[in-house]
Amino acid sequence: MEPGDAGPSSSSSSSRNITARHHTSIVSLQENNAGGSGKPSASAKDESACSADKQQPTELQRKLKGRQMGMIAIGGTIGTGLFIGSGTTLSEAGPAGSLVAFVVMGSMVYFVCTSLGEMSTFMPTSDPFNHFGTRFLDPALGFALGWTYWYSWMLTVGSELVACGMVVQYWLPHVTGVIWSLITVAIIFVFNAISVRGYGEAEFWMSALKVLTVIVFFVVGILTVTGVAGGDHIGGRNWHIEGAPFRDHIVGVLKACIVAAFSFQGTEIVGITVGECENPRRDVPRVIRSVFWRILLFYVSSILIIGLVIPNTDKNLANAGGASDVAISPFTMVFEKAGARWAANLMNAIVLVTVLSAGNSGLYACTRVMWVLAKEGKAPRLFRRVTRKGVPIWCLLFTAFCSTVVFCISLAGNQRVYVFLINLSGLSGIICWLGISLCHWRFRRAYVAQGHDPNHLPYRAAFFPFGPVYAFSLLAVIMVGQGYSTIWPTFDASGFVSTYLAIPLFLLFWLTWKYVKKTEWVSLVDIDLDTGSIIEMERNGDIKVFSPDEDTKQSRWKKCLRFISCKKRVA
Repeated sequence: MEPGDAGPSSSSSSSRNITARHHTSIVSLQENNAGGSGKPSASAKDESACSADKQQPTELQRKLKGRQMGMIAIGGTIGTGLFIGSGTTLSEAGPAGSLVAFVVMGSMVYFVCTSLGEMSTFMPTSDPFNHFGTRFLDPALGFALGWTYWYSWMLTVGSELVACGMVVQYWLPHVTGVIWSLITVAIIFVFNAISVRGYGEAEFWMSALKVLTVIVFFVVGILTVTGVAGGDHIGGRNWHIEGAPFRDHIVGVLKACIVAAFSFQGTEIVGITVGECENPRRDVPRVIRSVFWRILLFYVSSILIIGLVIPNTDKNLANAGGASDVAISPFTMVFEKAGARWAANLMNAIVLVTVLSAGNSGLYACTRVMWVLAKEGKAPRLFRRVTRKGVPIWCLLFTAFCSTVVFCISLAGNQRVYVFLINLSGLSGIICWLGISLCHWRFRRAYVAQGHDPNHLPYRAAFFPFGPVYAFSLLAVIMVGQGYSTIWPTFDASGFVSTYLAIPLFLLFWLTWKYVKKTEWVSLVDIDLDTGSIIEMERNGDIKVFSPDEDTKQSRWKKCLRFISCKKRVA
């Protein structure tokens, strides 16, 4: 989803059809991103390698449909954080406090997504967002963002393999979960190895099931609150009990904000898919513009229903946090209050699909980020290889192997190492969101500084500069405050290190690459806004030009379904 690279990667991807005039500037830009060393030999080597491998596919393929993009965007937001972890926010902040927390965090996620959408639509190359750090900030920051994002999702995929075994053991307690975990990694590997369409189609149907679950939950919740289902007219009763509507006042809201922030992680994956989207000018704005409504429908409305139906004093809420706690999931509890005794089995099946979806998306994100790092010279050259279907197969194999190793570590008698690794992945997602907001700030300033009119952008993020500044500030607070429990009321040295280790690790990535490659901060006037831009791609015939008349050819029922699949007409 990244711009038309400033590193060795973009010369082969976004500029293969560019004129000779642009070719010279691209080679120069590559040398700078490789570390500013100015060694022409590195560029010459890359060109030789490309010539030798001209029969070997080197690029990703634009095969993702608009409907798949929409559902992938939803799939990135709906997960175990909503289905199971949402009960924690209710127990810590009360019904109103949890609602405020999700509204605040939802607004932050909205601005992160619009920032990503503006940059991705203008530069819809195959490079994930870490490349924006390379182009708009500093090549060393792009390196740090890329590897931070990769290990974050690699560890997450490993944790999802553990969770899958726990979920299936709910039905088959006497069968070891290892079998199901290994089956899971095989399934998601196949989804990703087939082609990007295989990943997109699998994610489409899994996300559709999650969307349907939330919609049914919302309807059942309303019927339960009004007494139509379950026979008990609850109304607003649970907002007037002990600890309601706000529990622990501002402290409770802040605690809930931290939990809510991690529930939203994954929304940025839609930005990674831009490089494989058939029509980024049309589909990306549609998806991004629907973020607000998706957050409102799938998160805020769900938290509202949970707060109305379940009292915040219910002890099960604080205990539900992992995939194995499906029986005390707030969704399960609402369905049971409506009289559905089979609710636990239903939600266990939904959580199983959610775990598969998270693993599927995580494996996809890791492979694309590593592929771009390799193209930029920031990872071994081996990882540049793609199959005839456009799949970075060596990146896929390596990531799947590493995630399986993480899963194997969880089987060790002492779980301390595994817990340490999983905690490490949590904060890294926040760091990447910070990077997106900072990149957008620099992108828009460079765009204006170079004499362009923001009104001419294919997609323009609303409320600039408030949006990225607000998101960056809020994320900084979350990053600093998320480990408060390791400091107060007693200091937990081990917990403190595992919680905050992602910060020094990110700095290590950044400063090491900066020292080795002698990279420099890119000035606003020197930022390349031409190579890989959508205008250049459309001019060269690299991507399809959107026709506004396309939408009018659809039937009414398909237009109505746009809301579910996150589509919206682009003027």
